[in-house]
Amino acid sequence: MSELLNKLQWRYATKKMDPAQVVPQEKVDRIIEAARLAPTSSGLQPFEVIVVSNAAVRAQIQPKAYNQAQVTEGSHLMVFAAWDNYTAERINTYFDFTNAERGGTNEGWENYRQMLLKSYPAREAQVNFEHAARQAYIALGAALIAAAFEGVDATPMEGFDPKAIDEILGLAARGLRSVVIVPLGYRAAEGDWLAPLKKVRRPRELFVTEVK
Repeated sequence: MSELLNKLQWRYATKKMDPAQVVPQEKVDRIIEAARLAPTSSGLQPFEVIVVSNAAVRAQIQPKAYNQAQVTEGSHLMVFAAWDNYTAERINTYFDFTNAERGGTNEGWENYRQMLLKSYPAREAQVNFEHAARQAYIALGAALIAAAFEGVDATPMEGFDPKAIDEILGLAARGLRSVVIVPLGYRAAEGDWLAPLKKVRRPRELFVTEVK
């Protein structure tokens, strides 16, 4: 655990990445796997991760992300895209897949399916999207921690035009909406104003309230 905490102390929202350094695919794969294994409400995983290594596509995305340099200086860009809605088809697909993987089902599990089918699709689409987006952020946290453990710099960004990114990546046709993007790369030796500054977080006594 101390090693992990040291890695988290090391990480920061890198402002300048070295475009000459490429994150090895095996590291990218482990970061993606951490996101895939993250917990989500009812296990539905109501989002997808699009990994953009194509330089030309990332160049298209950059101006739609306030020209943040990391989008093109990093070697990969992770786009977390949430479902635009919960539908009966999506819920049933998950439950059917789970049953196939587990080799069967049971009454309690099927009752749970019916509860979700009754409650989720009946809600407004925007409510469901916002719920799905929150699940994507759980996976984002897992990915950031995994990146730190791998010694890879990762800078989460909400500063972008979601509709423009959705159009570039063709997400709307897939029932997805982008919610957060994360360039992956390696910090540049020079030129990052944030790099030499002390990492600051609130002290534990101002952050944690213990109820005993």
